[in-house]
Amino acid sequence: MKFLSIILATLLISPASASDTSQIQFDSSLRTIEISSQMSATEAKVRNAAVRVLTPRGGHGSGALVQYKDLQLVLTAQHITDQVIGTPYRIIHKNEMRIGILIYSNDNHDIAVLWIQEPWPRGVALKWNPSNDVAAVGTTITYSGYPLSHSLMTYRGRVAGYELGPDGATHILLHTYGYYGCSGSVIYNADGKIIGILWGIDRGREGVPVEDMIWVSPIQNLNLDLTLRGLCETLRNEPRACR
Repeated sequence: MKFLSIILATLLISPASASDTSQIQFDSSLRTIEISSQMSATEAKVRNAAVRVLTPRGGHGSGALVQYKDLQLVLTAQHITDQVIGTPYRIIHKNEMRIGILIYSNDNHDIAVLWIQEPWPRGVALKWNPSNDVAAVGTTITYSGYPLSHSLMTYRGRVAGYELGPDGATHILLHTYGYYGCSGSVIYNADGKIIGILWGIDRGREGVPVEDMIWVSPIQNLNLDLTLRGLCETLRNEPRACR
């Protein structure tokens, strides 16, 4: 698995995924969460589209609902959903659970895509809108995720730079906050375009946690039309997204 190879090769980067289900609690109350007027429209939409992805081993990661024409998908990290294609995963959005079927898994870039068979209301998911180019240094970003046993958190930050991973692929480094459980979060810029998928945090060269250096796989590594090819063949091209 790519994530383990990166840990063994560098000893510098830790996954932002949680592994202890005993720490995961879901708030089933109907309390209203106030949103400050200082939160931008993009940040509010990104927060509303965030989901928690449960793993078969009892842990969890994060992800986001994306609407591609008439298909609702979840983008997340591959090391969160590292089972074979076709494996069902439980997806939680605002205390409601749906089943997401793994339709794409890329170990090299740590990106995965799941198809939601019974979608949430269309307005919940953000339209598929990837950035055309790798985000420039200084680009303002936002994402929402589920660190450890905490509830949904929303973060801001900036693109700090780029580095080559042990696999030779280019990764974006963000200056923001992240922790275990945030892996799979979808990173957006201020215009609501997808920058990439969060997959790890930098632990620092002396082993001291440095939780503001976040590793992201650029969204340019994902070709959604090719990703959907197998699903479309199975569904006999009935969805509009397959035509």
